[in-house]
Amino acid sequence: MQTEKVVDYIVNWLKDYATNAGVNGFVIGISGGIDSAVTSTLCARTGLHVLCIEMPIHQAESHVTRAQEHIEQLKASFSNVSDARTDLTPVFEEFKTEVFSDADQATVDMALANTRARLRMTTLYYYAGLYKLLVAGTGNKVEDFGVGFYTKYGDGGVDLSPIADLLKSEVYQLGEFLKVSESIMNAAPSDGLFGDTRSDEDQIGASYPELEWAMKMDDQGKTADDFSGREQTVFKIYKRFNNSNKHKMIPIPICEIPKNFI
Repeated sequence: MQTEKVVDYIVNWLKDYATNAGVNGFVIGISGGIDSAVTSTLCARTGLHVLCIEMPIHQAESHVTRAQEHIEQLKASFSNVSDARTDLTPVFEEFKTEVFSDADQATVDMALANTRARLRMTTLYYYAGLYKLLVAGTGNKVEDFGVGFYTKYGDGGVDLSPIADLLKSEVYQLGEFLKVSESIMNAAPSDGLFGDTRSDEDQIGASYPELEWAMKMDDQGKTADDFSGREQTVFKIYKRFNNSNKHKMIPIPICEIPKNFI
């Protein structure tokens, strides 16, 4: 990958899109992970206003520390970057008192994890409305179009997606070029939706390099029967997530009324 050309292309794309939309810049949630670090740095390079928002909900301390470190580094390098912190823990706890939960605990935990992401989306759009900004998404190609590893109308609720055509490995290449901090570059990818340090690999059952391989094999028309051992296991994991999360990756189904009914 021609990293510098890719960086310049994304930055120009962001700037052109914001200018044509008549907005002042971008707002982005900073998680302490590589995707939000790279995306926020790309946005900062446009010279437009970039508002970085911390939105902890019972967050693991390591995630908070990395997020704060990145924001401070970004502000030191770019005068167009500002930040805010919205502690959503009290909002989340109050929400839990107002809903009922008669499902099993694992189902409840997953529903609440997705609720965290949706509370953050609501917060980002609040600030976007205040300051006439676009919500910049942080999803990469594997998450957005491979396994669908994001929350519908949560971190999937954005105005534009600067890195969604890049594999996770390519995002890391951009991170190295953009001099993202070592603590973020070396951290295990995590969605941070459970208030602990569990990684994406812990949840999915496969690493991003493995998922990139499976995505490539799927694009080539391979099936699970073409593999054995760990490769077959990974391919089946990829296909299971890909199939179950199709509803996130395709347009919302519309019930089209027959013309002769109208």
